[in-house]
Amino acid sequence: MGPILTVALPVTLAVVMLGLGLALTTADFTRVLTAPKAVLLSLACQLVVLPLLCFGMVKLVGLSPVFAVGMMILVASPGGTTANLFSHLAKGDVALNVTLTAINSVVAVVTLPLIVGLSMSHFLADDANIGLQPDKLVQVFGYVLVPVAIGMWLNRAYPRFAERMRGPVKKTSVIVLVFMLIGTVVQNRETIFSNIDTIGGVALALTILSFTIGYWVPKLAGVNRQQAIASAMEIGVHNAVLAMAVAASVFDSLDMVIPSAVYGTLMFVPAGLAALYFARREARIAAAERERPAEVIPG
Repeated sequence: MGPILTVALPVTLAVVMLGLGLALTTADFTRVLTAPKAVLLSLACQLVVLPLLCFGMVKLVGLSPVFAVGMMILVASPGGTTANLFSHLAKGDVALNVTLTAINSVVAVVTLPLIVGLSMSHFLADDANIGLQPDKLVQVFGYVLVPVAIGMWLNRAYPRFAERMRGPVKKTSVIVLVFMLIGTVVQNRETIFSNIDTIGGVALALTILSFTIGYWVPKLAGVNRQQAIASAMEIGVHNAVLAMAVAASVFDSLDMVIPSAVYGTLMFVPAGLAALYFARREARIAAAERERPAEVIPG
């Protein structure tokens, strides 16, 4: 594989996670106490419902074993800073997004290797050429946990410095992420586009179902609209760069990277449409509430 996958992806992931850590405090983890239902429902959807749904989809459409594992790596990856951005655009509860991202980033240390390991055992049991490499898996999570820990330490020990760095690091992360996805697609365009018909439909369906489940499960359980929107964005927008880094670093397999690259390219369309829909609906609701005549209290 080219340098984009073997070198630039892990470095990009480290920068993104450092930016996340700079904005995290212990309050982001303790905030779960103020909205336990929304947090627990979102985590249940992301950690249990979506992996089972994705497993059923790849089995139903008959994806090749390597592509199937690539999709499972993607669905096991938590949301990222992009989910927070879309939640802000959709007028969701961004504070809840930050909390979910913080918790997911830590929980993924356990759930991601578990789901990846089970997926490999099921789909690649007969493939002796691809095996789980624990040292590589530890290396990937080093890219995730170490930068987040450094960012949180800087935020606690040097709050003014961390505050100055948040903006530049966040902007740099967004720019690098965009160029990374573009570079990966361009570098591997022949392989990607030759498989777009088989993977694209699954990735698009997974995205739409993720938004739907992420919104309606909390909403039907009594969670307020802003929290349901935040849940939808957190569950619907997976960290494609993390998934690509896992596939590239652990398996050294371009085929396993392709599902995440395709998803990372297609995801912006349904995510943008969902954010636009929610934002317009919230604006209509707010306008209707302003125009509602004030209740007259009998004298």
